[in-house]
Amino acid sequence: MINFGEVNETNKMVEQENLDVRTITIGISLLDCMDSDLDQLNTNIYNKITTVAKDLVKVGKEIENDYCIPIVNKRISVTPIALVGSAACKSPEDYVTIAKTLDRAAKTVGVNFIGGYSALVSKGMTPAEENMIRSIPQALACTDFVCSSVNVGSTKTGINMDAVRLMGQMVKETAEYTKEQDSLGCAKLVVFCNAPDDNPFMAGAFHGVTEADAIINVGVSGPGVVKTALEAVRGESFEVLCETIKKTAFKVTRVGQLVAQEASKRLGIPFGIIDLSLAPTPAIGDSVAGILEEIGLEYAGAPGTTAALALLNDQVKKGGIMASSYVGGLSGAFIPVSEDQGMIDAVTAGALTLEKLEAMTCVCSVGLDMIAIPGDTKATTISGIIADEMAIGMINQKTTAVRLIPVIGKGVGETVEFGGLLGYAPIMPVNPYGCDAFVNRKGRIPAPVHSFKN
Repeated sequence: MINFGEVNETNKMVEQENLDVRTITIGISLLDCMDSDLDQLNTNIYNKITTVAKDLVKVGKEIENDYCIPIVNKRISVTPIALVGSAACKSPEDYVTIAKTLDRAAKTVGVNFIGGYSALVSKGMTPAEENMIRSIPQALACTDFVCSSVNVGSTKTGINMDAVRLMGQMVKETAEYTKEQDSLGCAKLVVFCNAPDDNPFMAGAFHGVTEADAIINVGVSGPGVVKTALEAVRGESFEVLCETIKKTAFKVTRVGQLVAQEASKRLGIPFGIIDLSLAPTPAIGDSVAGILEEIGLEYAGAPGTTAALALLNDQVKKGGIMASSYVGGLSGAFIPVSEDQGMIDAVTAGALTLEKLEAMTCVCSVGLDMIAIPGDTKATTISGIIADEMAIGMINQKTTAVRLIPVIGKGVGETVEFGGLLGYAPIMPVNPYGCDAFVNRKGRIPAPVHSFKN
């Protein structure tokens, strides 16, 4: 049982160390909205979302006031739209109407983002799924709150390289469609391997088909809390270091558990999972790179970075599962460049490269996240980067993702400002050598030998 004493213990974390509940996300199944008539489908979707989520923002604010815990975002995730629209949508333009409906519903209930404009194509694509994927650039350009994700690989199925090639094109097209906003559409698009069904974080959140009709998932974050705790044990052994991270993660997760239980009770929707992810913000002191530096690195990217990040990620997960029986989603440490001032500083200093970030993704919670690259980067090069990251996820039986932003009209040495939680980023150089012949092969990369388990 969570008590007020545990909440009071977190007051200092909230007030001084940037602890926050990053999101309360309602997952909503749209399977019962499916219809062969496109207009009726859109009506069903709008009515379902605005009915189930009508009180989300109000309840979130009430919990904030009652417990003095910041809840930064209130969000919605829905069943992957490629599936929901499969009977009614005959073209990419048909799918765009659903994106507009999702955006309208999000604005009606007042949430910050709505995720699930998604397709799961790790082994192959139906014509409907391909239409949905091809609609993404236009959909993200004409909406404000819609987020999109595509799962192109898994440990069980391998990597759908046809989808990888297509997603390289879609990332580039999305950048072009939103070039007047510094290609901001790409910040709302992520490509996954082993995507989880219950992730509350954007842009990758969707409501998995194995989930209940509606569910409450809470994402909690606190890199500033962990960094402050480690300052008190500076110079101590690895054993003390690990115990400190684990105990701190336990406390942070308990805050999320309280918020999730309260939201579930007040909304009358079952509690799903707590996602404890050290998701940084541009705020000073709220940085995963800052934790790595406190562990003993001059900059993120220095020798020892991958080992330090592996240690951090593992102890965060251990602390989380002690605190809640229902830890899920991604849970661990995020390393988005634009959202983390320490990562930005490391890139600027030359300590952190795209290749080092890729190595770090082997042991963190997600992947290459919020990385700005030159706008003239070829689509096949983007596909090659996606393929590399998918391979890491497939072989290591973990979730990996890519959220690259080719900023049209900008090159290495320039910066791009996204604003809010998305922050700003220096344009990072990309390996100039081509991979066209590799990416343009047809078919899929087979699943690894250790996938054969049943």
